[in-house]
Amino acid sequence: MQKRRLGKSNLEVSALGLGCMGMSFSYGPPKDKQEMTLLLRAAVERGVTFFDTAEVYGPFTNEELVGQALAPFRKQLVIATKFGFDVSGSDQRPGAAALNSRPENIKQAVEGSLRRLKVDVIDLLYQHRVDPDVPIEDVAGAVKELIDEGKVRYFGLSEAGPDVIRRAHAVQPVSVLQTEYSIFERAVEAEVLPTVRELGIGFVAYSPLGRGFLTAAVKPAAEYPADDMRGWDERWQPGNYERNAEAIRQLAALAGEKGIEVTQLALAWLLAQGDDIVPIPGTRSPYRLAENVAAADVELTAEDLKRIGDVLPSGAYGSRYPAAFMPQW
Repeated sequence: MQKRRLGKSNLEVSALGLGCMGMSFSYGPPKDKQEMTLLLRAAVERGVTFFDTAEVYGPFTNEELVGQALAPFRKQLVIATKFGFDVSGSDQRPGAAALNSRPENIKQAVEGSLRRLKVDVIDLLYQHRVDPDVPIEDVAGAVKELIDEGKVRYFGLSEAGPDVIRRAHAVQPVSVLQTEYSIFERAVEAEVLPTVRELGIGFVAYSPLGRGFLTAAVKPAAEYPADDMRGWDERWQPGNYERNAEAIRQLAALAGEKGIEVTQLALAWLLAQGDDIVPIPGTRSPYRLAENVAAADVELTAEDLKRIGDVLPSGAYGSRYPAAFMPQW
């Protein structure tokens, strides 16, 4: 697979990474550990070198899975993880756990992540969500200390707005911003993408397949179990669901004309938005993994991109998170 460099840093990764959250968290019961170990190793064999996890996924179990599965390939990979939540709670909805980016908690989280990932240094450490109770300068300063100690290589932010990005970057250079971005979710295009490009920061797009909606294999919210986030995601609710499903039908028709799947169309669209963007689609299926990886070789014409934009000019119908959990930027 082709490689991409994230911003002005020396952080080079595969053009498509792998989001590992769904293997352990948020999409129904965790999958079998052995099956997911095989899937992670299959991703390496297919050229994926960039893997994304977090302390809160599980909590802890996803980092343990990733650490154990990828240990034999450690030297050739980039593994990203995140801090920033109080992981003592049991509510697994995104944003439900209390935020905690106090410097002492960051350092404690990093020690746990190093142990679970079976590494001596974390390649890329993100603040998972901006904590309004802790100045971002204090957060960046704590990560700077960890970098100076050799425990972290690169600093990243997730779901941060332009002001926070600039303030953090002034203390410790931010190498990567991770935020939701897809045909379904376009809010970053107004101010966030211009900011990170001005500062030379790479962009990692999570949920590039709209949490599975862009697979064209979806069902209404009521048909998902209580521990599946799609059961309460507004885009799956009555009214929004039907309009979003119609948009997917149109995109699938365009994909069919090109002899590809709608997932591949969606990932190729993201890759075409700039060579500083790296999508990290998640999957628990070997078939979907192969399909996603093949998207890196899909080329879209200017006409293709226009037609995609015409279907969903400003993204999906319905908010990506309930109002209480929506990032404030």
